[in-house]
Amino acid sequence: MMNSRREFLSSGLALSLATNASADQRGYTHAEAEKLLAGGNPAGKLTTDDLCTPALILDLDRFERNIQKMAGHLRDHRKGFRPHAKTHKCPEIARALVKAGAGGICTAKISEAEVFAEHGIRGLLITTAVIGRHKIQRATRLAAAAPDTIFVVDHEENARDLSQAAEAAKLNLNVAVDLYVGNRTGLQPGTAPVDLVQKLAKLPRLKFQGLQAYAGQASHTISFEKRRQVSQEVMAKAVETRHLLEKAGLEVPIVSGGSTGTYNIDSAIDGITELQPGSFIFMDVDYIRIGGQSGDKYTDFDSALTVLATVVSRPEPKKAIVDAGLKAFSTDKPFPPEAKDAAGIVYGFAGDEHGRLDFSQSQRELKVGDRLEFIIPHCDPTVNLYDRLYAVRGEKVEKVWKIAARGMSQ
Repeated sequence: MMNSRREFLSSGLALSLATNASADQRGYTHAEAEKLLAGGNPAGKLTTDDLCTPALILDLDRFERNIQKMAGHLRDHRKGFRPHAKTHKCPEIARALVKAGAGGICTAKISEAEVFAEHGIRGLLITTAVIGRHKIQRATRLAAAAPDTIFVVDHEENARDLSQAAEAAKLNLNVAVDLYVGNRTGLQPGTAPVDLVQKLAKLPRLKFQGLQAYAGQASHTISFEKRRQVSQEVMAKAVETRHLLEKAGLEVPIVSGGSTGTYNIDSAIDGITELQPGSFIFMDVDYIRIGGQSGDKYTDFDSALTVLATVVSRPEPKKAIVDAGLKAFSTDKPFPPEAKDAAGIVYGFAGDEHGRLDFSQSQRELKVGDRLEFIIPHCDPTVNLYDRLYAVRGEKVEKVWKIAARGMSQ
């Protein structure tokens, strides 16, 4: 029995504070959190603890630093900036890059380009040739909506098909000749591209815009000095092809190439007009392993993209199971994800849905419910596994960005 009114009031205040504290600790229900996330702008109301895992996380501070560093470097070296969107497949990221100075974006396929055009992104360069009747029909529709789009060609027959479709649609198509300086597509550098460009000049409705020269094998060559040697050697062939075209009286407005791994090599090569790096915005284990100018690890850009996972089981001492497995990370590389800021924790794939953690060499003790972030092996195909990207600053979720071009591989 209470002895005084003061004791009664104090007890009531304590009960009220306890109730409020309990409500604060409860956080948002799943339905409440989903409503905020679906709106795309939780405005700092949610934290990463409110996200269901596995979740694709973008550290905004690191992401913004990466963009500013690349944009500033290319600006200082007077090179154009047309970053590759196959890395992120996200219109909001494309807008951030354009705001930082990019003159447009590259896309791997026409389906990606269609998505970005629908979201108002211009300056598109489709880095794979558009082959076949249906895709060429789509190309003319895309050019009608985004007239400055550039399509690559490396074959006369494909160029004729594009010309005929453009003539039927009564519009012009911008084309660039793709050079085989890497291990994928294109014409061998030298006289063959000159011959093709001369033929293009005779085809109606096609406007030659320049050369594409992407050297994928150079971008992941391990050690900076070896990478520089490879890139300089292959890109010299692209520059020489440009000179041959100019000697033939043909203007070459752009020579587009380069990558995250060679940005500080290719930007010093006269004759290359623009770079198309992609992974620098996110980074991944694959790029970290190539080495930089000052060491065995490539640290020019921060690791901004991670997958957040939850410990769901502790089946053995010093072993834990997380809810992120083969369906949460790309599996095209021979190395696994790496735990972020958790030295000594070793990840191993344990099936479609799970990963196995060995923390016997770590200072950290893991328990069920703990959450960890993992740097991904390869960013491009990992992003393609997710519908959403959670953009965070610290623990606060600031934005939810739709990966609108996910699955667009046609």
